[in-house]
Amino acid sequence: MSGRARLWLIVTGGAGAVTVFVSGCSGGAGALSSAKEATVTITPANGTGAVKPDAPIEVKVADGTLEDVSVTGGAVPITGKLSGDRTGWKSARTLVPGTSYTVTVRTKNGDGKVASANSTFTTLRPQQTFALADVTPNVKGEKVGVGMPIIVRFDRPVTDKAAVERALEVKPEKPVEGAWRWIDPQQVIYRTKTYWQPYQKVRFTARLAGLQAAKGVYGTKDSSYTIEIGAKQVTTGNINDHHATVYRDGKKLRTMPFSAGNGTTREYTTTSGVHLLMEKGNPVKMTAPGRKEGDAGWYEQSVNHAIRISNSGEYFHAAPWSVGSQGSANVSHGCLNLSPENARWYYGIHQRGDVVKLTGTSRQLEWDNGWGYWQLSFNEWKEGSALT
Repeated sequence: MSGRARLWLIVTGGAGAVTVFVSGCSGGAGALSSAKEATVTITPANGTGAVKPDAPIEVKVADGTLEDVSVTGGAVPITGKLSGDRTGWKSARTLVPGTSYTVTVRTKNGDGKVASANSTFTTLRPQQTFALADVTPNVKGEKVGVGMPIIVRFDRPVTDKAAVERALEVKPEKPVEGAWRWIDPQQVIYRTKTYWQPYQKVRFTARLAGLQAAKGVYGTKDSSYTIEIGAKQVTTGNINDHHATVYRDGKKLRTMPFSAGNGTTREYTTTSGVHLLMEKGNPVKMTAPGRKEGDAGWYEQSVNHAIRISNSGEYFHAAPWSVGSQGSANVSHGCLNLSPENARWYYGIHQRGDVVKLTGTSRQLEWDNGWGYWQLSFNEWKEGSALT
């Protein structure tokens, strides 16, 4: 008497086995399959709650092979890696907290019969979360210079710096080696080994969803940013020669006479080293470096077309009062005085991250003074990574 044979698929979970079957055609009892039952284990098991987002999804099969594993749910795609013998699968990234996921598995046994199984579970909703507080550069439509770092600040301290650093990806169109350096528990900075190649886009992605940055503190979402690198603009100048030359893509654009710090005190000495153009303003209110109101030498003055190059009060800016000394003497309090016309022109071509190389003084720019990161060799820079 003919009938329908049944291929049994045993699905096991944390609370016990779940049995699933599929039907197969047969000409009679003598044609029943001789293949063993396929046994699938999905972790987390069906119905599990409060799963840790950084715990992996794992699928294993005995007496069969995995044909397909898919995960649905959450705001980010969950992919995984299949073992070489197709009997195991493991997720490749963390999960989104407070989310329901369904794992769907298709298997094939020794007779070629296909069966399916699934597990639905939910991840825990953490009491504490962390996220990006700020990313620099991140101004819509902005083009930055070839020396530009990527500065990332989190909204709370990170204790597992290695895990967070591994979740940060920098992908330029024109590849170049780079590394992260932790400045403090809430700030990490990316710098390349050599300058970025000009005229390209760089994609920065922070895969923080489900990542545990500190005990019980999880990220809730991924973030991505596109950074556009503009022309290669480099300014060079010797403080004692009182002139700065600006190059774009290797071609000289202009030489500007300047008057730098008079050198009578450390504060009034312009720093030598590799600077980056930072923020700019027109006008900017300036005060005497290292002095407060009431001290000898205190001043407060508004200047036009000012571009910051350090956090110790150094700017390129317009200084009509020192035009007579520009190109021949250093009379400023540390800034680089330019004529109003040159300051306006320089202000107009400014890109954050443009390189400024100054020489001629005994005071070196500190690596952590503003964006003085290029003062460190790349090997020194990498020492600040959590992965070295």
